Amino acid sequence: MQGLQGYSAVVTGGAQGIGKAISAALAGAGMHVVMLDPDRQAGREAAKELSRSTTVQAIAGDAADETAVRSAVAAALKLGKGLRAAVANAGISLNKPVTRLRLEEWNRVLAVNLGGGFLLAKHAAAGLKRREGAMVLIGSSRALMSEPDWEAYGASKGGVVALSHALAISLGPRVRVNCVSPGWIATGNWQRAGKRRQPRHREEDHAQHPAGRVGTPPDVARLVRFLLSDEADFITGAHYVVDGGMTRKMIYV
Repeated sequence: MQGLQGYSAVVTGGAQGIGKAISAALAGAGMHVVMLDPDRQAGREAAKELSRSTTVQAIAGDAADETAVRSAVAAALKLGKGLRAAVANAGISLNKPVTRLRLEEWNRVLAVNLGGGFLLAKHAAAGLKRREGAMVLIGSSRALMSEPDWEAYGASKGGVVALSHALAISLGPRVRVNCVSPGWIATGNWQRAGKRRQPRHREEDHAQHPAGRVGTPPDVARLVRFLLSDEADFITGAHYVVDGGMTRKMIYV
C-alpha cells in the first residue's frame, strides 16, 4: 500500500480479534506496529508471530489509561520514519438491562470505546500531522441498529462514529480520519493461543448476510489498511459499514 512502508502505526486492542488482523495487515504492508493491549500474554504472542521484516511491539495497557496511550504513541514515534497511522480499535461490550446497568459500568464502556479514541487522537495528532498521516476509529453496526439491553455499547459506538468526523474536521487537512463499523465478525481464531477456537456457524447465520457468509477479521483489516494508505488520500470524515450487507437486509420473524 502506498505511503505506509517504513512508517509506524499504533493499534489499540491490537493483539487479538479484529485488532490483531489490523496489526498483521499493517505489518504486511511494511509498517512498524505498536499494539496497545491489556492482555500481556496475547501481546507477547502477537508480537512474536507478526514480527518479520518490520518491528511489531506490544505494550500492556488499557486504551482508557492516558499514560498507557501516551507510552504507545511515544514508542511508535521512535520507530522507522515516524508515526503515520493510528487505529482506535480497543473496545469492550456489556449486555445488561438498562434498569440494572450501574453508572460505573456505563462509564467504563464509554471510557474504553469512546474515550480511548479521544485519547489516541489527542496524543497521536502531532506525530500524524508531521507525516501527513491518517487515523481510523473502529465503530460497530450497533451504532445503527440494536438488540435489547445494549445501551452502553450502542451509545459508545454511536459516539465513535460522530467523533471520527469531528476529528476529520479538526485535524484536517494534514490528518485524515475515518470510521469503520464492523458487523458480525467471527474472531475466535484470532485470539491468543489459550483462547483460540474455530468459529462454528449455522447455514442460517451465513444466510442473514447478503454477501453469503459471516465476516472475518481480515475483511475489516483490508479496508482499514486502504483508508490509512495514500490510495485513500481524498477520503476523510467517512463512515464505512463492513457487515456483508446485513444491516441492509429486512428480516421478518
